[in-house]
Amino acid sequence: MTATTINTWFDDAKAVSLDANRFVLHTPSNFKRDIILSRYLPSIKKALHELFSSEFDVVVLGEGELQEFTETAKPVDDGSFMPGTEDYTFERFVVGSSNKFAHAAALAVAENPAHSYNPLFIYGESGLGKTHLLYAIAHRIHQNHPDFRVIYLKGDTFTNELVQAIREGRNEEFREKYRSADVFLMDDVQFIAGRESTQEEMFHTFNTLYEAGRQIVFTADRPPKEMLRLDDRLRTRFEWGLPVDIQPPDYETRVAIIKNKAIRRGMNLPEPVLQYIADNITSNVRQIEGTVNKILAFQELMGESVDVDTVIRAVRDMCKDKADFLPSPDVIIEEVCKFYNIENDALRGQGRTKDTALARQIAMYQIRRMTNLSLKEIGKEFEGRDHTTVMHSIDRVEKLMKTNPEVAEIIKDLNSNINARYDN
Repeated sequence: MTATTINTWFDDAKAVSLDANRFVLHTPSNFKRDIILSRYLPSIKKALHELFSSEFDVVVLGEGELQEFTETAKPVDDGSFMPGTEDYTFERFVVGSSNKFAHAAALAVAENPAHSYNPLFIYGESGLGKTHLLYAIAHRIHQNHPDFRVIYLKGDTFTNELVQAIREGRNEEFREKYRSADVFLMDDVQFIAGRESTQEEMFHTFNTLYEAGRQIVFTADRPPKEMLRLDDRLRTRFEWGLPVDIQPPDYETRVAIIKNKAIRRGMNLPEPVLQYIADNITSNVRQIEGTVNKILAFQELMGESVDVDTVIRAVRDMCKDKADFLPSPDVIIEEVCKFYNIENDALRGQGRTKDTALARQIAMYQIRRMTNLSLKEIGKEFEGRDHTTVMHSIDRVEKLMKTNPEVAEIIKDLNSNINARYDN
């Protein structure tokens, strides 16, 4: 559309609502309404699709129709269902070639739970939109079936709650909580691998839900076949339905994500700015969104114009922050202790059980790999052990990673757990 067209026919038009798959526009003139409907409806739909990667029905209201629409409109969600996740909907998920299949599968599950794909297993690296799709499924099912009991949780939460239930003698209460769900959504299911009691409980929970015809959705950082420490009976069940992956976004998708984020914050970013961000932040949707947020903060807090120089500064800072991240030895040791269910003092001390010794060696290896500490400094973290002991531990873990796939997977899990603490 030309500027003349917009000034002539859309000068007094206002957007009324954008929800689900419907966009509502109001103009006080019935004549303008009829012109917009007859001449410009395809252009509006095309623009909406370019912005949100979704098809929208367009409704144009004329004279006297706005009040009636307002009175009959569906009430807005009061935020009582999964508060804080309201923005994670299908409408706000930018679809591209890298995630098109996963999005379609998730939408099919949301529209027809327990009939299309059960279980649905979505896998991919951190920051690519897996959690967004889980929340979107939850919101769409809640919208269509408000009486359904929808449960969302993370894999480590399931483990922690199970441990607490066993300690307090509330096993039946724990089982009833999860086995009575109509929709069961678990994020980062890889965290239950290698945990015997947790996997046993998950096996029975899965069977109960599946046999009752309830929808199950999992996400993970890898496909089930690569979860070597996962029980075979769980691995096969995770593969019963549909495993789908999400890849890093291509250039076009990155541009669409940036546009979408900026527009929802009330900003129109110049084309050179869009291109620079899309060219330099390539692998992680969450980091793309963080970069846009930082650029907007520059403008809102410092009054700076959004030009390429501002963007270069924001992108450089984001990349530097990520590259310069070094976890502390305490964080690494804490995660290893949590992973092996070992007390901190036992790991740092002189305990010589097989599991404790291996966990200690892995902790030394991770500290060496993820920090700038010397061998001598690492030894001090473990009651002053000699640097030769540390070197021996690191060498042993490196050899085990080459010969024992399970140890290699443990290292991968620990890396994910440690990085997750700083992955905002």
